Amino acid sequence: MSKVSFVIPCYASANTIASVIQELDCAMDKLGKYEWEYVIVNDCSPDHTFEAIKDLCEKYPNMIGINLARNFGQHAALMAGFHYVSGEIVVCLDDDGQTPGNEVDKLLGQIESGYDVVYAKYANKRHSGFRNWGSRLNSKMTEFLLDKPDDLFISSYFAVRDFIVDEMIKYENAFPYVIGLVLRSTKNITNVDVTHRDRMAGVSGYSVKKLIALWLNGFTAFSVKPLRLASIIGCLFALFGFCVTLGLCVNKLLNSSTVLLGWSSTMAVMMIIGGIILIVLGIIGEYIGRIYLCINKAPQYIIREKIGGSNGKE
Repeated sequence: MSKVSFVIPCYASANTIASVIQELDCAMDKLGKYEWEYVIVNDCSPDHTFEAIKDLCEKYPNMIGINLARNFGQHAALMAGFHYVSGEIVVCLDDDGQTPGNEVDKLLGQIESGYDVVYAKYANKRHSGFRNWGSRLNSKMTEFLLDKPDDLFISSYFAVRDFIVDEMIKYENAFPYVIGLVLRSTKNITNVDVTHRDRMAGVSGYSVKKLIALWLNGFTAFSVKPLRLASIIGCLFALFGFCVTLGLCVNKLLNSSTVLLGWSSTMAVMMIIGGIILIVLGIIGEYIGRIYLCINKAPQYIIREKIGGSNGKE
């Protein structure tokens, strides 16, 4: 009998996580052909989420509770959970009830049909307009930088085979990006349609700052295309500047009465070029800064406390 490991990162979900676990338990009971376990990771929630996880661990012997020392973000919390799974299939989902645990059979069915990774796809997303905009921007970024197929929908509700998880946890640098780790491990990925629901309680923990940090993780850790793009922009501006200069010189030689461009236009061009230089330097600096942090072995996550279960893959 195959075993399924559920990894659920939690943030301010003291009032919802029990309902999510109960729904998953009912769904797996109905399937009746899997063993299963839960790895619940509290990402340093401001409420009493870990106390709720402790109560659940007393109720469910197949549950591991992990409490992170500070807020490391959703992807770091997933990486922490991956180190403690023992199933042949790993399913990740949200803690707020928006990802329907009662439709997990759709993801598991596609895994059994031969796919390595299966992402849930939503016909109607129930996120806020800002969150949906961020998701679309993230999708375009992964298409350009990580070569994601344009018809592949990426979400936080997905199932993955254990050998992909084994490959992902080899990544030990400080800025994990689960989507990038998946895409560099396999192209045998598909989508399955599921329902997206309203949150049971609270609001999304993703702020503008966290979304920007996530995008930076994606392109600085798994792609050098921004550096190449910066080089191309630099070459184009250099070529443009050379052509303009050559044109002015030729025009001056042919027509001695021609007045060259004045101070205002010169300053405008210098400001544009200076801005481009600063942007390029900023991109390079972001890469160098992250390399520095990785060399100094900045942690992906720090576990304050773990309860229940075994040591999993560690």
